[in-house]
Amino acid sequence: MIKFLYLVNKQGQPRILKYFDNDSTLSRKTSESAIIRKCLSHAEGGCSFLDYRGTKLVFRKYATLYFILGVDEDENELAALEFIQNIVEIFDKYFDKVCELDIMFNLDRVHVILDELLCNGCIVEGSKSLALGPLLLMDKVVK
Repeated sequence: MIKFLYLVNKQGQPRILKYFDNDSTLSRKTSESAIIRKCLSHAEGGCSFLDYRGTKLVFRKYATLYFILGVDEDENELAALEFIQNIVEIFDKYFDKVCELDIMFNLDRVHVILDELLCNGCIVEGSKSLALGPLLLMDKVVK
């Protein structure tokens, strides 16, 4: 199960923080900054998997954004890394070469995409076209 998803820029500023567990807000805040620092300070060519207090951290850097997933101990790290790749490909397809500004100025659309992919920390959709379907339909209605 996925516990959280962070999208963070290379300065460590959070752009998206999505939680799927019911930790207290105080423990989230303290863990959040430590996790971000740990992932950003990790060697560029090193492994994309870390352990943090019983949670596996799976992260990957794309341009100026870090995608960080916190998963249970029994989850497959490579599947989580592949899920991050899938998220980036979906964002690229919708935003046409996604960048940090696309994320910042389209938070509602990003959350719709993530909600289509994840439900209560479980991956419910893997298809790019099906994940973008509701968002493309909303865009069509707005026009």
